[in-house]
Amino acid sequence: MDREELGAWLRLTLTAGVGNTAARRLLARFGLPQSIFVQPEAVLAQVSTPAQARALVQVPEGLAGLVETTWTWLQHDATADGVARAVITLGDPRYPQSLLDTEDPPLLLYMMGAARWLAHNPFPATASLAMVGSRNPTAQGAENARQFARALRDAGFVIVSGLALGIDAAAHEGALEASGQTEAPSTPPTIAVVGTGLDRVYPRRNLDLARRIAAQGLLVSEYPLGTPPLAPNFPKRNRIISGLSQGTLVVEAALASGSLITARTAVEQGREVFAIPGSIHSPQSRGCHALIRQGAKLVESAQDVLEELRLPPTAAPRGAPDNAPPGESGLANLPEGPLLTALGFDPMGIDALVARTGMDAATLQVELLTLELDGRVARLAGGLFQRLERT
Repeated sequence: MDREELGAWLRLTLTAGVGNTAARRLLARFGLPQSIFVQPEAVLAQVSTPAQARALVQVPEGLAGLVETTWTWLQHDATADGVARAVITLGDPRYPQSLLDTEDPPLLLYMMGAARWLAHNPFPATASLAMVGSRNPTAQGAENARQFARALRDAGFVIVSGLALGIDAAAHEGALEASGQTEAPSTPPTIAVVGTGLDRVYPRRNLDLARRIAAQGLLVSEYPLGTPPLAPNFPKRNRIISGLSQGTLVVEAALASGSLITARTAVEQGREVFAIPGSIHSPQSRGCHALIRQGAKLVESAQDVLEELRLPPTAAPRGAPDNAPPGESGLANLPEGPLLTALGFDPMGIDALVARTGMDAATLQVELLTLELDGRVARLAGGLFQRLERT
């Protein structure tokens, strides 16, 4: 794409009142964007509203600056760090067919990632799975996300998520860990679809993760460079997460979670929806339980996903035997956090808590007693403890 063509595509996306649907109608009638902008207003009005036709003959404010910024961004030398950049359009042969087949494919996809993916087809025809969930997961939920992502990546899936805190980040991490076991993977280990311009990282706490994804996988956005983290953009980008994937796995989600938006768009796109059940005492599990009641497939292991999508089984990842429930290995590597976070909502013994928190048993007993007296933890039979929901 040369600078003139880039400018025409950016002008189309910036034109006020012209959304994806109207833009696709114009492209179908006139061809490339350059051909749209040489048409008189009266001709444009034949395939758009009068207001849209008036806007199309005006140069949007800020267009020149955006073209300069984007063109400069694209000139990045990938030989320096192995990270390439690209902007692909609806007509580009690299545009993902799975997304093109959805109801509302973006006009442009901004991409940044390992040069070996962007050099040819960044979205090969392969198995991919969206993994989404709570931004404030339980310790077990975060570990489940890592374990499932690692196992499914080992099975050949590309893990797609949204770079958010919590389950999204854990899914990306699990996929990257699995990719380290293969010297020359044939597909990106993970794709992060973000709700900002690719020159920004949100949330900032995931900056290091975003850099590692760019070095090994792909970062994708439909938003122009410089776009800040605006609230309406995140639900909208969810259709891309599900659209790039054969199915969507919801790991943990409250009833009001944005993850349920992704699940809904997956259904609308004719994709499979999976959900991991959790404790009946955990608010973060209620969204998953609602999805299961509505017909989502209940999954207890990565093998359940493989069987539903009719992919061959794979060997279990290192440290996670086939017959072990997800999340029961690697507990000592859980993210640091308060005792309540490590406890979760299911009954748990002292030994498991010692492994999760790294605290010695004596200190842990004192902390648990304090929480019990405060009414935030219940003591059950056999030395088990359970977090109370009111906390």
